[in-house]
Amino acid sequence: MTTFVLLKYSRHTLSNLEVVLIIRLNCSYATLSPQSQMQDNTTTQGTEKNLELMRNFAQSYAKRTGTYFCSDLGVTAVVLEGLAKHKDDLGAPLCPCRHYEDKEAEAKATYWNCPCVPMQERHECHCMLFLTEDNPFAGDKQDISFEEIRSETNQY
Repeated sequence: MTTFVLLKYSRHTLSNLEVVLIIRLNCSYATLSPQSQMQDNTTTQGTEKNLELMRNFAQSYAKRTGTYFCSDLGVTAVVLEGLAKHKDDLGAPLCPCRHYEDKEAEAKATYWNCPCVPMQERHECHCMLFLTEDNPFAGDKQDISFEEIRSETNQY
């Protein structure tokens, strides 16, 4: 929620780097915070199987929609890791960059499952995973390797 408010109302006062850092921190917190983990599962990373599934999905979706990953691939890595973790824990790729009172109910409702409804309808990705080429944070990549993801997320 904080990231959305900052982007919508204060973007003109922040540098591009500051906004990317805010998004990275927000997604890292939402993905890796203790309350996001299941009681018996202390890992902050998704399984290799679901991370690979999310990586392949993101690459094909970016190519199909003509969108690009963030120029800071750390943002992409953290978001993909969060999607994989939610797929492990909830059975669905619930957006990791939002706070939910009840994650299970949100996953079942599907509105925020990736690709979320705002992305499907308007190409608006809150997580900055899928960016249109006119977005100042868009990079030129539609691919990311498993190793690139884990080298970023192993830091957490």
